[in-house]
Formats: sequence, structure tokens, C-alpha cells
Amino acid sequence: MGRVLVTGAAGFIGAHLCRALLARGEEVIGLDNLNPYYDPGLKEARLAALTADAGPSQFAFFRMDLADVEGVLRLMGPDGGIDRVVHLGAQAGVRWSLEAPFAYTSANVTGHLSVLEGVRRSEGRIRHTVYASTSSVYGSREDGPFRETDRTDRPASLYAATKLAGEMMSKAYVDLYGLSLTGLRFFTVYGPWGRPDMAYWLFTEAMLKGEPIRLFNEGRMMRDFTFVDDIVAGVVAALDHPPAAPAHRVYNIGNSRPEPLLDLVAILEELLGVKAGRVLMPMQPGDVPGTFADVSAMERDFGWRPTTDLRAGLGRFVEWWRGYFR
Repeated sequence: MGRVLVTGAAGFIGAHLCRALLARGEEVIGLDNLNPYYDPGLKEARLAALTADAGPSQFAFFRMDLADVEGVLRLMGPDGGIDRVVHLGAQAGVRWSLEAPFAYTSANVTGHLSVLEGVRRSEGRIRHTVYASTSSVYGSREDGPFRETDRTDRPASLYAATKLAGEMMSKAYVDLYGLSLTGLRFFTVYGPWGRPDMAYWLFTEAMLKGEPIRLFNEGRMMRDFTFVDDIVAGVVAALDHPPAAPAHRVYNIGNSRPEPLLDLVAILEELLGVKAGRVLMPMQPGDVPGTFADVSAMERDFGWRPTTDLRAGLGRFVEWWRGYFR
């Protein structure tokens, strides 16, 4: 058995994925630049939890920027023994793309291309690559469910545009070089060790400080909230089932159950024992009113379905929060 390269290994989903791969005996190489988009201390704590459970021969970590093309190519060279890649590393966040656009082209375009080139130059040694896309590629919609065959030529943010560029580059590399690539469009992932820029984290933090929460679009938002363990199970299922022949495949991976944002607030109020003060705000540029994943293709091809409802998932998050911040 070869090694799995996980980019974004210190990130929210990446750290959970590394833990799952290590638990089943895989050797994992993790790559992350630990950038300060949010507190690098949280990323370091995720890594510390990983290394506490795995020996140095099972998990190796490299601090590296995906835009360091030569560094990425060296890491993905034949000496590393990498035969599969899960490419999760990216500059996340719709709203920050309005403030720091070049961070998104660097990580999500140049960085994605670095990984594709590493796979191409492996000449078949790297037999399957799974990469993260996003539900944001579907643009601003209020209908649903979103299907993989729906149009994706109207992204509402630069973040979405850069992730769509990754999908297009991946398709081109498959057509040109015969690679096996699987893209997964994630829908609003939440859970323990999560991202501090996400609504459920921001709401929890504000409520416990006695501060009001900000509700954009006056709270009239729907999200297909997907628990991180379900996401990881789907990523692993996709990784374990490469296409029979070189191909580029794209799948939605979500809870397939859009929930009103105000329902999330109500559940947090119950779990935290705190009533939320509310400030109603207009819709933010680049944001979308709702998301809704059709996951029938994931079920058909990989036997995957989400199993965690929002109340149970938020309960797991709050339990982690109380332990981490005690």
C-alpha cells in the first residue's frame, strides 16, 4: 500500500480526513501552509491531535504553500511513495474573497494547477486524485435540489469562480493526459474543530459572550448543513473507488436537507442555554440565499448517504467547544 497525500491537512476537513485515514492504517503525508486567514493556533492544535495518535512513520507533515510549484512537485515526486491524493487545500471563504482576491487565485488556481502537474508528472504512479470543489459553483439560486448537470457558469463570488476554474482545469488535464480525477462539491460543512469564520462558530462565540449575532438577509437563508464525519466518509468512499478508466467525475456531497438558518440558531440556543440577541443585516455581496444537494450520484456510485441530522451534529460541535475552550 502506498501513501496518501492530503493537502490542507491542518484545515477543518483535512485534519478529520487524516485522522480517518490513519485509523485504518494508511500512511499519510500532510501538506498545509498554516496561513493566518483564521487563527493558526487552531490549525496547530489539529495537527498536534493528529500526531499524538500516529507515529512519525505513519504521518509526515510538510509546511508548504500550494503556490510553491517546485516545492509541491518535489514532494509529489517518486521518492515520496505517493499513490493517491486528496486535494483539500484552498483559500476558503466567500466574503474574504472581496477583500483579498489574489489570495484566492494563488491558492485555488495556481495551487490547484501545482497538484495537477504533480499528478501528471507521476506518469500513472498516482492512480487517483480526489479534490474539493464547492456548492458555490451553482451561483445564486433559490430552487433545488442542485444536480451535477446543472449550469455552473454564473458564480456569485470570486471564491466560487476560482473553484470552478479548478474543475475546468481538472477536466482539461484528464482530456490531455488521461488522469483519474474526482471532484466533490461540498455543501456547508460543520462540526468539531470547525472554521471560526462559519456561522455556527460565530453564533456560538457571540452567544456565550452575551453579544448579538448578525443574521444576513435578515436570517432568510437556507443551507444544506453537512456534518464533517459524513463528508469524510464520502471522501474516503470516493477515494476507494477510482474510475475504471481515466476520467473526470464531479459529485455533490451534502446532507440533501436544506435547513433554515433560524433553525440552526434555535438549536444552538437550546444546546447552549442562551437566548441569542439578533441584528438583522442585508444580504452580503457574493453570498447566496440557499443550497440544496442532490446526492443520488454519490449513493449510486459509492453507496454513500449522510447519516447525521443538524441537531445531533451541533450537539457534537458544542460538546467539542466546551472541551476545547474550557
